[in-house]
Amino acid sequence: MRIISLFNNKGGVGKSTLGYHLGHALNELGKKTLMIDLDPQCNLTICGIDTEELHEIWLEEDEFVDDFEKFKANNDLLQKPRSIHFLLKPTEDGLSDFDVIPPPVILANNLHLIPGRLSIHKFENKLAERWSGAYQSDNLAIRTITKIREICNLYNAKYNYDYIIIDTSPSLGILNKTIISTVDGFFIPAQPDMFSLYGIRNIGSSLSLWQKEFKTIYNLISSDKRNKFPEKFVQFLGYTIYNAKKYTTDKNEYDLAQAHYSYVQKIPSVIKNFIKESNRLHLTEEQIETPIGADAVIHSHNTFPSVAQSLNCPMWQVPEVYSNLYRNDRSWLKKREIEPINQGSYGRYRETKNRYIDFANSLVERLNNL
Repeated sequence: MRIISLFNNKGGVGKSTLGYHLGHALNELGKKTLMIDLDPQCNLTICGIDTEELHEIWLEEDEFVDDFEKFKANNDLLQKPRSIHFLLKPTEDGLSDFDVIPPPVILANNLHLIPGRLSIHKFENKLAERWSGAYQSDNLAIRTITKIREICNLYNAKYNYDYIIIDTSPSLGILNKTIISTVDGFFIPAQPDMFSLYGIRNIGSSLSLWQKEFKTIYNLISSDKRNKFPEKFVQFLGYTIYNAKKYTTDKNEYDLAQAHYSYVQKIPSVIKNFIKESNRLHLTEEQIETPIGADAVIHSHNTFPSVAQSLNCPMWQVPEVYSNLYRNDRSWLKKREIEPINQGSYGRYRETKNRYIDFANSLVERLNNL
């Protein structure tokens, strides 16, 4: 099982959309996958489930997220999916963990989701409070900074996943430091612009510091506590250009406008200059030079992602899901203000499947080299 994350400290790059479709693409490849939403904006969650379903999950948890000491082995609550903040709450409050783990949301036969929650900042606050204690091998501090990885391992032990995907917020704060340092690897979705170049520079300077901090903690703690950590800290899997506009008149390898293409050409040198070798030892020169999946998912799908999100399915399933609802439940479509979909576009929706599978295969190849 591999735990991977998507990360960019610039928002609006389509990170959650990419993560959601990556999960579905891995599922299409026969890989059992769990997605965990640790972005307070919960975009990954909203892609996967209806907001009314999410509201019901949150509503049942509200009392206990506010004051978890009220929770007394409420087994009924643990028989249904719970948010990631609810799962982290015993550690946040320094209380005993659950005897059982709640089931994930089932999106497909081999694709599951642990929903996000806006209140995750409370757990991040505890991370900040307890961080220094990790250097003194304090049990609660170590438990707090390793809890996200432990949850991944607990769910894997029960469901036997091939991959776990963690979505993150666009931040260089302590929550993301903990996630990126304790997953097996992460990659950066980027757009072909100046902000992405500076974003990679900012991330790079943080990565080396995070790696140094975690190595220090690792060397100070006992061997039994080291088992809670990954074998390597802060491993960069590469980047991909995402959601860029296609220009067929500009003749370059990615069919991008020349101005955008010039930014893409600069990304490998920025990676080499600002992301240290210790964070990318497993990457070949070619992998540094090339986006994950090459041009598989580079170009924008225009309105396709928003339509897919409205229907809570990947883009390639839109024709079937929409047609089924149109025949059987038009009131559902009307309630969510989903506009009629031109059947002439069905083929283009379906074509996205192979592109995301190509991307997933490329990422898997890099993961196999870790």
